[in-house]
Amino acid sequence: MSELQKLPLPLKGIRILDATHIVAGPFCSLILADMGAEVIKIERPKTGDLARDRGPFIKNQTGEQVSSRYLGINRNKKSVTLDLRNPKCKTAFERLVASSDVLLDNWGPGAFHRLGLGYDSLKSINRELIYATITGYGYSEQLIGPYSKWPANNLSIQGMSGWMELTGDPEGAPQSVGDNIGDSIPGLWTALGIVLALETRRQTGVGQHVDMGMYECMVTHTISNMNSYQVDGQNPGRSWDRMASAGLTFKANDGYVVMAGVRLEERWRKLWLLADREDLLEDPRYLGHGGDGEFYFNHVIPAIEGWSRKYPSWEVVNKLTDIGFSMGVAQTISDLDKCQHLQARDMFVTTEDTIGGQFKSIKTPIRLTSCEDFPVINPPRLGENNHDILTTLGGLTLEEIGGLEAEGAI
Repeated sequence: MSELQKLPLPLKGIRILDATHIVAGPFCSLILADMGAEVIKIERPKTGDLARDRGPFIKNQTGEQVSSRYLGINRNKKSVTLDLRNPKCKTAFERLVASSDVLLDNWGPGAFHRLGLGYDSLKSINRELIYATITGYGYSEQLIGPYSKWPANNLSIQGMSGWMELTGDPEGAPQSVGDNIGDSIPGLWTALGIVLALETRRQTGVGQHVDMGMYECMVTHTISNMNSYQVDGQNPGRSWDRMASAGLTFKANDGYVVMAGVRLEERWRKLWLLADREDLLEDPRYLGHGGDGEFYFNHVIPAIEGWSRKYPSWEVVNKLTDIGFSMGVAQTISDLDKCQHLQARDMFVTTEDTIGGQFKSIKTPIRLTSCEDFPVINPPRLGENNHDILTTLGGLTLEEIGGLEAEGAI
């Protein structure tokens, strides 16, 4: 399809007020912005999104700095600052709500309600509004649980949702997964919830509250282990048997590789022939039969490493892929940054960093092959779009804006 024939991005024409901060909410709105939505960040005056002050920071020669955490998930957005406790700012915000499709909030259970800006109030301004909230444990009148008012973050949610108990050395303490998945996974589910609510609105003309709990989003991703638990009531937990059943991790001469597809005897026979270990072909435990987890870790992996540590990781992966195993290299972030496959798949995007340099970030992985390309707009400076948006959608005059700036309210 030629560029002239490209379809528009699916959320073109959708306006989203993004009153969120840190990761979960901004990650959600990033997905929607990459899909063509107009996203307007509603930020606190002077401080803005709390991620702006969280490192690591990029610095320029004049001493200015900007947060890499902020840059990576806030491209394709605009920024407006409003102190919603100020009556004029609150009125301007309500005018923005009246002309928007979605309001996204992750400031905690009932925070906007206490400002008089809960869903029940705002739907009287805009019957079609989709109001999405991200809280730790979900919070809506119909669905209140014993944890609903608890604060939450990535680590607490990973622990509560069972992920940490499933991760790490069986003989050690529970471990968190390395990245902020306790935030990004809820952000992803919230983006899906918003799109589904928009489709319901298209069919009915009515908006709704999309109530997202980070806890529930993460529990959803324990589905395989929960299914196993329903069979015998036994916690899957961390065990050598469980780790071995999923696959094996072992050393090459420059790092680690991972191997799955370990159940077929035919593949094991090919591996031991490749490794010049014909002596192991007579023991069924080396052929995928009868060996427990401890046997794999104490005997099978050392036998493999007697061969694999002679070769670079990618050579090991290629050799074992050729005989039928599902293989991978345990890559570092540096490896991913330089990955030729990710580059060929157009998985990176470069914007300006707002202080004179450039910043490379990860692209949303959705490939709508008949649609126009994603927009690439620099992350906004704090309040960068105040005048433009507040004089049009917010209904304020330049004189009123000047007064609010003097008060520190915008």
